[in-house]
Amino acid sequence: MTDKLKPAPLAYKNDPFLNSPDGRILRILAEYQEPLSRFRREQIQDTVVFFGSARFEGSGAAQKTLATAQKNISKAPTAQQEKEVKRALAAVEMARYYEDARRLAHLLTQWSIQIPARRRRFVVTTGGGPGIMEAANLGAHEAGGKSIGLNINLPFEQNPNSYITPSLNFEFHYFFMRKFWFAYLAKALVIFPGGFGTIDELFEILTLAQTDKLAKKILVVIYGSEYWHRIMNFQAFVDAGTVSPEDLNLFKFVDTPEDAFTFLRDGLTEHHLGGPPKKEKEVLPEIAKTRP
Repeated sequence: MTDKLKPAPLAYKNDPFLNSPDGRILRILAEYQEPLSRFRREQIQDTVVFFGSARFEGSGAAQKTLATAQKNISKAPTAQQEKEVKRALAAVEMARYYEDARRLAHLLTQWSIQIPARRRRFVVTTGGGPGIMEAANLGAHEAGGKSIGLNINLPFEQNPNSYITPSLNFEFHYFFMRKFWFAYLAKALVIFPGGFGTIDELFEILTLAQTDKLAKKILVVIYGSEYWHRIMNFQAFVDAGTVSPEDLNLFKFVDTPEDAFTFLRDGLTEHHLGGPPKKEKEVLPEIAKTRP
């Protein structure tokens, strides 16, 4: 007499299957449906996404790093010591973008939480890590609003920063699903100085806008014209005939948090709140008093 068979595991509880190539479609669907259910629960209607370098520090932290590098340098400095000082000096210079992202996220959040709506509008969203991402989540937190972090699971661990709203802290395996959620709810994109990943994210949205694949108007702000004009020549695309002159109207350069906020507030009001933008004097003076 043979032994009685035990019940087979339910398919959705079968970890070897779920983690196998055959279970990939279910993992992809999970990275769509689970965030969707949380966004609904948290009543998130739309977002403003911040991109930028993960390597920037705030002004205080950058100054401490520089002081340490200068303290450690010997009377006959080695090439490595000189390199560390040079890197620390660059970090101090770039720290202003951290502070500007923090300030802009603060302004946007303080404005958005005052919008009379059943669901949360224009919620600050980042990739969930350090640098510009941390700065934007921090600014939203200091303004008393919620913010989203869409992190990615990497071999070199990128931990979520401490300022994301805990119920809106996400971890993705698939880059393309993470990118989907960056774009799907976004009504605006703010691009701070960054590297390959930042450029990738900028051009993905610009390509969707250029090819009319977006069902909505997404405002694109490129922050820090001095940096970006050094990195790439956008006019060269037009001169070479690879993009149309009007494609350069898909984005706007700004250089201060206040100018970025005014552009975003007016554009979001015009395109997504169904009314004329408020005058600058009605909003900015009150918010400006609360600089972090």
